[in-house]
Amino acid sequence: MNFAFNDEQREIQAGAKRLMEETAQLDRVLEIAATPEGFDRDDYAQLAELGWTGLHIPEQHGGVGLTYVELVVVLEQMGMALYPSPFFASICMAASALIEGAAAAPLSDDNAALLAAIAAGEKTATLAYVEPGGRYRPPDVKLTARADGGDFVLDGTKSYVVDGHTADAIVVVARTGEADGEIALFAVPGDAPGLTRSEAHSVDQTRKVATLEFNGVRVPAAAAIGEPGNAWPTLNSTMQLAGVALAAESLGAAQHCFDTALAYTKDRFQFGRPISSFQAVKHICADLLMAVEQSRSATYYAGWAAAQQRDELPVVGPLAKAQVHDAFWDAARANIQLHGGIGFTYEHEAHYYYRRATAARAMLGDGDFNREMMLQGLGLAPA
Repeated sequence: MNFAFNDEQREIQAGAKRLMEETAQLDRVLEIAATPEGFDRDDYAQLAELGWTGLHIPEQHGGVGLTYVELVVVLEQMGMALYPSPFFASICMAASALIEGAAAAPLSDDNAALLAAIAAGEKTATLAYVEPGGRYRPPDVKLTARADGGDFVLDGTKSYVVDGHTADAIVVVARTGEADGEIALFAVPGDAPGLTRSEAHSVDQTRKVATLEFNGVRVPAAAAIGEPGNAWPTLNSTMQLAGVALAAESLGAAQHCFDTALAYTKDRFQFGRPISSFQAVKHICADLLMAVEQSRSATYYAGWAAAQQRDELPVVGPLAKAQVHDAFWDAARANIQLHGGIGFTYEHEAHYYYRRATAARAMLGDGDFNREMMLQGLGLAPA
């Protein structure tokens, strides 16, 4: 398999790298992340001007109409800088849910308009799936959607919703019946009556999450994405795509950790020579290099599978997510270790990457969960 990018993809990669170098220095990242919103709206508007907010969204829905490979290219560069933005939540989760839903059934006018607004960067959105139990399985969806005339009434709690406290719209996963598969997706305005949003604590200071309380939130039937009660296939494919996107972002961060650690071992001297010459340090760096390169192969292949809409995505998507986040966590820990005492200080960047690695490892399911999903995709484990 040839993983070389074409000219257009290399141009996107170079542009993303330039933008991150210009706008995402660590001091500025931390300054933006400390604001109540957690991102800079002018920066997000710049992403829209570049067409990135509509990168993989089909042209008929107002997007650029490129593929998931181009999205992977951009996300890798964002991950290197821990770029604080609602891009992942809006484009890789909410927009993907709407796109996958449109493949199952035509979008309502309101949902089509929402997807177009996301593509244009005019609105931000997110996906609210996991609940206080923290698990990504149909039986763990407790938020209910009760039919009432021509509307649905939503009641329940969603946890760890990425950028959920600021999103203009929220794609909510709800249960419409007693059976595990009776799942629905609804696009809910962020200011809907009965919806309470509060920022929640996160170990990752560069990415905000929120708790959402739905108390009798009423939405019209047209807010449903796909057929209410039959949206599990849409949600499942959305989560696979989101896992590939998160893997791409974390691949960039893992590469940064490795590059930073390797450079430091060449500059730090003990006993009259650089510590990079010590055998134990060489072993650590060699292991990290192998892990990052394996992660790159897994992520690029998964991105290609997503772009080609291949049947193997249920296998290679979870594989990439599990592989990359184990590698990222190892690279972030080793980066601190190789820096010695300074790596533990708040003045150094290393612990911010470790925090991101810890949070990303659990997001969208941990390694064991994703390996189980991979086995299910291979037909080697019960669904």
